[in-house]
Amino acid sequence: MWCDSLKDSNKQSSNYWLLLPHIKPQWLHITKGFIGIIGYVLATLTLMELVKKLSVPFGNGNVIAIAQLAAFLAGVFLVRGFFQSVQDIYMAKAALRVALNLRKQVYAHLQKLNLSYFETAKAGDLSYRVTEDVDRIGEVVHKFLHDFIPCALQLIAIPIYMVYLSWQLTIAALVVIPVMLVLISWFGERLQKYSRRSQNQVSDLSAILTEIFAGIRIVQAFAAEAYEIARFGKEAEIAMKAKYSTERLKAIQIPIIGFLQALSFLFLLFFAAWQISTGNLTTGKFFSFLSGAALLIDPVGHITNNYNLFKEAEASVDRVFELLAIQPAVLEKPDAKILPTVSGKVEYRGVSFAYKSGETVINNISLVTFPGEAIALVGASGAGKTTFVNLLPRFYDTVAGEICIDGVNIRDVTLNSLRRQIGIVPQETTMFSGTIAQNIAFGQSEFDLSAVEAAAKVANAHQFISHLPDGYYTVVGERGVNLSGGQRQRIAIARAVLLNPRILILDEATSALDTESEALVQEALERVMAGRTVFVIAHRLSTVRKCDRILVFEKGEIVESGTHEELLALQHRYADFYTKQFS
Repeated sequence: MWCDSLKDSNKQSSNYWLLLPHIKPQWLHITKGFIGIIGYVLATLTLMELVKKLSVPFGNGNVIAIAQLAAFLAGVFLVRGFFQSVQDIYMAKAALRVALNLRKQVYAHLQKLNLSYFETAKAGDLSYRVTEDVDRIGEVVHKFLHDFIPCALQLIAIPIYMVYLSWQLTIAALVVIPVMLVLISWFGERLQKYSRRSQNQVSDLSAILTEIFAGIRIVQAFAAEAYEIARFGKEAEIAMKAKYSTERLKAIQIPIIGFLQALSFLFLLFFAAWQISTGNLTTGKFFSFLSGAALLIDPVGHITNNYNLFKEAEASVDRVFELLAIQPAVLEKPDAKILPTVSGKVEYRGVSFAYKSGETVINNISLVTFPGEAIALVGASGAGKTTFVNLLPRFYDTVAGEICIDGVNIRDVTLNSLRRQIGIVPQETTMFSGTIAQNIAFGQSEFDLSAVEAAAKVANAHQFISHLPDGYYTVVGERGVNLSGGQRQRIAIARAVLLNPRILILDEATSALDTESEALVQEALERVMAGRTVFVIAHRLSTVRKCDRILVFEKGEIVESGTHEELLALQHRYADFYTKQFS
């Protein structure tokens, strides 16, 4: 499992190959970048050849010849710079496109996951993966295309030319390479481990921030600022220590690799002096060879740094593709059909449901509701009321039995066509950044403002919206902080009305409101409920008296069913609830 592999970094193999399908579509930009790379490498080899030729007139003091060769050198540098620009532009474009497409794919994939996943996932962690982790992957792709490949080509082409100049010097220059490769690999494995730990800590820190900012009112209400500051400080310190471990290891690596490079260079000088003294090497070839060795220093440094970056970024690759590997629990059939406009007849046929824990939440319930019927669901918290209605739009799938709308099994139709015909007004209304009109017409990129206004009028929201400075174009603020609870709830009702659903779910829609707001919302709800099949979940029994049927839930089963008067006459559970509320 992906999660297990993340926990055990020693057993984790690289998943960079998973990026290949995302890189392939950018072949045109990459091809243009490769042209720049080849031109750059050829220009580099030309520079080495010109340096060798420069040694002859330099030794003879021929100023004119030196000036001519210097002019050629300047031209080659100019051409080399041009090809490097071509490489930089197109490789950067390819890398940014890879990151963009991957970010879109991850976000789209998250939209397909079910409520059960988001009930346990941390919002801050998901945000970090979609932003920071994908950015780091984009950086790795850019480094690979822009730095690693050109440097690798130089490390192949330049040593070949150096062998052509003097194979003895080449062996002397490369004798320390195996030791360097072993050290780089050793450091890289530990950098991968420390980086994975660091990114997980930063992700946890992001999750804490998201959680606290969302609940800042509770924090201040309980005077828990000092507690949260201490908690955040502790987590931030853990994240800092994890990051410090990574930076300390890199700081140790740099001088060790640098020392080995210096030893290699000194050994090369002594060996070259001996070769020249014995007549096996000319001064011109030595200068050309020396320029090649100097040109290798930069690619070797880049390769080392890039290798470290690749090992660090493996954690980001793992975390992002871990998300993409998660499969939705609720899936459409390949041959799923569009659900036509329904009348609103809903049937639960022997339906049972259990969460992953195995504890049954809904136990073999059968129910038929008819178009235009209002059904109230009452019972203690945890009795299964919300889960029961959440099965209807397929937020979860039943483990036994089936649910049909107008005789059509909801598993046989597309999720979009199913949910478009079910309106939901939750207890806690979610407002999104944007205007009031955009919130009412949520999910529609283009909408008719007159239809939005008509929905607002049905929801008793038009009057207060009209008195706002910008009316329907008023920005609601993050999570609707500029609106009262009653105003947000009426906007939620207008949002449901605009869909014109035949089935409506009211989940504790008035429980969190004051008396005045509740009266306005209740009036709007009664208007909206007319002619629709409605499921009403309520703890306040005053809101369910007018429903056609009241279902009393207990431990995932319907233990009583009837009208308000019929259930009171039974003098059983519903009557007990009613007596306790109105005693």
